[in-house]
Amino acid sequence: MRSYRAAVFALMILSAAGCGKKEEHAVQSAPPVVRGVTVAAVAAEDLPEVQEAVGTVRARTSAVLSARLSGTVTGVYVREGDRVGRGKLLVAIEAVESGAAAAGAASGVDEASRALSEAQARKKLADVTFERYSRLFEQQALTRQELDTRRTEQEVAAQGVARAEARLAQARQTARAAGAVAGYGRVTAPISGVVVAKQVEAGQTVFPGTPLLTVEGDSGFRLEVAAPEGLLGKAKPGDRVPVSVEGTPAVGTVSEVVPVVDPASRTFTVKIDLSSGGVRSGSYGKAFFKTGSRQGVAVPAAAVVQRASLTSVWTVSPEGIARLRLIRVGRELDGRVEVISGLAAGDKVVTQGIERMVDGAKVQ
Repeated sequence: MRSYRAAVFALMILSAAGCGKKEEHAVQSAPPVVRGVTVAAVAAEDLPEVQEAVGTVRARTSAVLSARLSGTVTGVYVREGDRVGRGKLLVAIEAVESGAAAAGAASGVDEASRALSEAQARKKLADVTFERYSRLFEQQALTRQELDTRRTEQEVAAQGVARAEARLAQARQTARAAGAVAGYGRVTAPISGVVVAKQVEAGQTVFPGTPLLTVEGDSGFRLEVAAPEGLLGKAKPGDRVPVSVEGTPAVGTVSEVVPVVDPASRTFTVKIDLSSGGVRSGSYGKAFFKTGSRQGVAVPAAAVVQRASLTSVWTVSPEGIARLRLIRVGRELDGRVEVISGLAAGDKVVTQGIERMVDGAKVQ
């Protein structure tokens, strides 16, 4: 009897211990609960069909300064990145020949001016002499031939003045041209902007056409893209076009369309003015031209999880269980991302609070 009671007591202890382990296992297997996240249902919608064109950001106004005479660079007064105002002296070039020509032209002006003074003096004398001979002729104190001789001298003196005036005007124009050529040794900024390239240094010999500096103006930037031939006639000045410059989305305005198709690439140039600041000349950019629409699904960009080369979103099942699902994405659409595969209309995804998500968690 005692052994039967001992056996029953031991069985009760074992049963109690087994129940305790089951309850402990049940507590450990309960899924974690996540609260405070935003869940939205995916819906089918009309997504724009776009054609992509790539290009480069350039300044709207740019000036490439080149030497206009032969000489030696005596000074370069700016560096790349310096901001300059219109008319600022940038480069000085010494050209002995042009300087000598300018000095000679100035001397020619002085000589022509003195010659004019002499001609005017001779004309004045001829005028006085003719008046005196006219009075004597009226008094019949000389013959008509003598009077005609003085009249001819007066006319010749007048012609001499006219020739002297013409030579002076010619000398002044020559001096002006020579001075302008000599002035080419002072290279100034034609526009206000930033120096983006410097091709010369002091002491270098330059010739007409040698590049000196490049200055980009302050009038803004534009994206010049090579658009596919199929867009010819569809892209028009004034159109608002989504763009992406170095990965930053923005919106630009088509300012110019060059309707000439490159036979090699089958593209034409479209110039898009950028209103956003912070862009740099030479940056890589894309433009997206709308060509139609189609049915598809999209999710907020904040809902997309990027881990290495894998792209996924957190989905919530009808039972409220969170699962990480792989997807394939397409274009970005104003803060949203097109989902090509991996999601369907009606699926629920976590749009805010994804940093708190755990696979298999209960979403409340």
